[in-house]
Amino acid sequence: MLSCHRQEGPVYAASMKAAIAAGHPLSAEAGSRVLANGGNAVDACIAAAFAAFVAEGPLTGPAGGGFVLTHVDGEPLLLDCFFAVPSRPLGPMDEIVIDFGDASTQSFHVGEASVAVAGLVAGLEEAHRRHGRLAWAELVGPAIELAAVGVDVNEAQAFLHLILAGILQRDEGGRRVYGDPERVVTSDLVPTLEGIRDRGAGAVVELLPEFAADLAAYRVVERDPVRTTFLGHDVLATPEPSRGGGIVAAALERLEHARGLGERAAALRDAYATAPPARMAGTTHISVIDAAGNAAALSSTLGSGSGVFRAGAQLNNMLGERDVIGDARLEPGARLASMMTPTILLEGGRPRLALGSAGSVRLAGAIAQVTDAAIRGTPLAEAIDAPRIHVDGDVLHLEGGYPDESPGGWEVVRWAGRNLFFGGVAAVARTPDGTFAAAGDPRRGGHGIVVG
Repeated sequence: MLSCHRQEGPVYAASMKAAIAAGHPLSAEAGSRVLANGGNAVDACIAAAFAAFVAEGPLTGPAGGGFVLTHVDGEPLLLDCFFAVPSRPLGPMDEIVIDFGDASTQSFHVGEASVAVAGLVAGLEEAHRRHGRLAWAELVGPAIELAAVGVDVNEAQAFLHLILAGILQRDEGGRRVYGDPERVVTSDLVPTLEGIRDRGAGAVVELLPEFAADLAAYRVVERDPVRTTFLGHDVLATPEPSRGGGIVAAALERLEHARGLGERAAALRDAYATAPPARMAGTTHISVIDAAGNAAALSSTLGSGSGVFRAGAQLNNMLGERDVIGDARLEPGARLASMMTPTILLEGGRPRLALGSAGSVRLAGAIAQVTDAAIRGTPLAEAIDAPRIHVDGDVLHLEGGYPDESPGGWEVVRWAGRNLFFGGVAAVARTPDGTFAAAGDPRRGGHGIVVG
């Protein structure tokens, strides 16, 4: 009989049957319940994603977009359910300046004109159609239960909610959800989730009736994963319209032979050569490996959020993310660009490691560094917790705790401690002896559970 094993802190590891990691404990717990009830990796990923709509509302939701990477019964599948350009914008666009402290201030473009056509629920529905085992309603159920009672704000969320208050409390709907600094009031989201339970992706039009024709024309696209190898493992990552998979692949190809901080930094700099400027944006990730060795990895986002709330859900602001999507005229229906890249490593044709990260541009480097450490033998939790680097041109950012080393030829910026600037990895692993591990990133309040 399956059971869930819990303990304090973000990490669980033992010789058990399945593993899930997510950006919030409640997201991971929803997925673990599904695994314990006989669901597979895809079922658990979907249930965790719906729970994240409630527990991680500034980062993801029914008006979101994303990428789903699975490896089921020996076959990889990459589903692009990212945002598309609408036929016409909803309304005006506003600019809000957010103060990130150590990362200085950044301007965000929000409001109705920033909203793009959402594909996330359609992507989850397609993943379920292809590989789901349990009933769709059973996967939405935990999120509905959670939304009815609301969510206590943890330390990581409190910081995020504070710095994003100008967006999250921009309108009355947002103030109802995020007006209490200690508790997220999510009851407005219950009817929305019930609609998704009953009507699937068709319910999203109730949030975005102005995009009815665009949503009807939207299609989830199956794409070929980016492929490379790293230390004898096959790497599957996310292709265009995401730039992140190519960056992860290039970084790993160089990190395989890098020695010392200078060479590691150069590996990331070369991989990032065509990346857009670094900025803060909202993303969350879920990784699962089940008892049969199937894996699922989902990265999703609302951008930084539009500050427009409808039926308890915040709409996305992806048309306002100009540093990622560019300033050129975009044709209606075209997919927007992204940096997100759910990633799976195979050993002997079976998933060995599944991971992804928050962190906008920096997420690719975070994924590459955690992969490098984990595959070389560092325990998964330690690989995620270890201090990271980020390279922006000739500027080398060293997270707090990094060894006191300053290679020549770099402008070095030392950070005082761990910081969400360096990403938020959620990863699961399965070793050849059958041991599972799961770890969420303490930088962003992530959580991992092994189910057995």
